[in-house]
Amino acid sequence: MHVLSTIRLPAKLDNLYKFMGVVSHCAKEQGFTQKSIYDIELVMEEALVNIFNYAYKGKTGDVEVICFIDNDRRFIVDIIDSGVPFNVLSHKQPDLTSDISEREIGGLGVFLMKKLTDDIQYRRENDKNILSLVVSKDK
Repeated sequence: MHVLSTIRLPAKLDNLYKFMGVVSHCAKEQGFTQKSIYDIELVMEEALVNIFNYAYKGKTGDVEVICFIDNDRRFIVDIIDSGVPFNVLSHKQPDLTSDISEREIGGLGVFLMKKLTDDIQYRRENDKNILSLVVSKDK
């Protein structure tokens, strides 16, 4: 794997656009279309805002974002935090068929993340949450 860029900042909403800017720049350098970059930004925003709001539960902590290309030339973004263990993929599929007034709140962000990426993986290593977002150029 080839690391393209790494950024580590406090898990604060004020830093959202700094994280997204680094990832967008990396994707652009790899030849992604503007539409694909927009999709990547949407997924990044959903994942990061959830970390900012819930990972540290009133405490402070950092988020690290690493962009890289794997041997299959897939663009991968790892989002790493030391917050409470949380597997975003454990959320159940949202109800998209019922009337909107009858649906449970939440879950659409994860649904969107899955739709806009080729693969999402979660793992917990060394007391850290690691969310890997995988996007191929032909997405």
